[in-house]
Amino acid sequence: MASDSEGSRDGQSAPAASSTSSEPESAVETARRQLKRAADRLDIDPNVVERLRHPTTVTEVTVPIERDDGTVEVFTGYRAQHDSVRGPYKGGLRYHPDVTRDECVGLGMWMTWKCAVMDLPFGGAKGGIAVDPKSLSAEEKERLTRRFAEEIREVIGPTVDIPAPDMGTDPQTMAWLMDAYSMQQGETIPGVVTGKPPVIGGSEGRQEAPGRSVAIVTERVCDHYDRPLEDTTVAVQGYGSVGANAARLLDEWGATIVAVSDVNGAMYDPDGIDTQAVPSHDEEPEAVTDHADTVIGNDELLTLDVDVLIPAALGNVITEANADAIAADIVVEGANGPTTSTGDAILAERGVHVVPDILANAGGVTVSYFEWLQDINRRAWSLERVNDELETEMRAAWRAVRDEYERRDVTWREAAYVVALSRIAEAHDARGLWP
Repeated sequence: MASDSEGSRDGQSAPAASSTSSEPESAVETARRQLKRAADRLDIDPNVVERLRHPTTVTEVTVPIERDDGTVEVFTGYRAQHDSVRGPYKGGLRYHPDVTRDECVGLGMWMTWKCAVMDLPFGGAKGGIAVDPKSLSAEEKERLTRRFAEEIREVIGPTVDIPAPDMGTDPQTMAWLMDAYSMQQGETIPGVVTGKPPVIGGSEGRQEAPGRSVAIVTERVCDHYDRPLEDTTVAVQGYGSVGANAARLLDEWGATIVAVSDVNGAMYDPDGIDTQAVPSHDEEPEAVTDHADTVIGNDELLTLDVDVLIPAALGNVITEANADAIAADIVVEGANGPTTSTGDAILAERGVHVVPDILANAGGVTVSYFEWLQDINRRAWSLERVNDELETEMRAAWRAVRDEYERRDVTWREAAYVVALSRIAEAHDARGLWP
């Protein structure tokens, strides 16, 4: 149930069926396909595109910890750094049993595009440990985090690579990582990570930011298609930090939220749900269906006849198998990679408008940038300033993507990638290639 800090706190990556093979489609395969489609739309040096198909470096480490029973267990950790032409690497750290090298590479590529779409001075990275965090006590998770911080200490830093929370990690995890790094460096360095508790240099509004950006983009795309929010019905899959905050804001702004869900199922009310009365995953884990009069399955939620569908839970939930059944006119991606390549192609052919994750849930990395600025300058911002600045940045990114969408015969996803790739390619052209 969590996800990219710098993206969604509700999504997770899962295998997707490839259109050309029965083998699963990995995150890196999907990212490379998306890169190729965007590059085909632009007059870009193919040598730059070739460089962007590969990460700059991938660090793999072993992370031994002593369990509470005195036994020692060894886990594998990764940090994939994709591209830093526009600034330090940036991206989440996830704790999940399915963390792999290729997943980290693919998600790191997405972070590169996401930072470029938002015009942030960062490149993309991703990392994590292959572990089930639910199997760890709080003390074991702390020991794991501190040891991992030591293992990757040489490849992270406030001007090098700035991790953040992701699936299976949280502000407390970032606090442990920051402390471990600072102790080894001999000085307090809050800017080494973002997504920390505000008391040690974190930013107000950071946890809510991905959901807030999803709501802002949903309002913008509805306005683009002349749909007043007051006349718009919305279904939200996932009621963690992203889904709950997006649903509550859209509810507050006048939209009718007819369905929300967690891992146990979905709450459905065609007359509208009081989103404030339904606890989010952070407030009361897996409690959505406890508050429902009518419960439907998560798969059924995806095919409800609504104006807007917000998949904000799992990765790869809209696939070749169900894309024809999606009844919403607009899909706004709250999770990271909720739509497979084949599912995306089917939706495009059907005329369903899909606003991609690299724009919609970019509030996380944007407020991470604000947090980084606050840490560097040792000056905290108010929540009001954070939210105002976030809205300004999201609207600017929306306009850049909308302009490409209107100027070219492309989908919203392709427009976002055109914006991102244009900025990255320009930076590579300006800096050149080190001999």
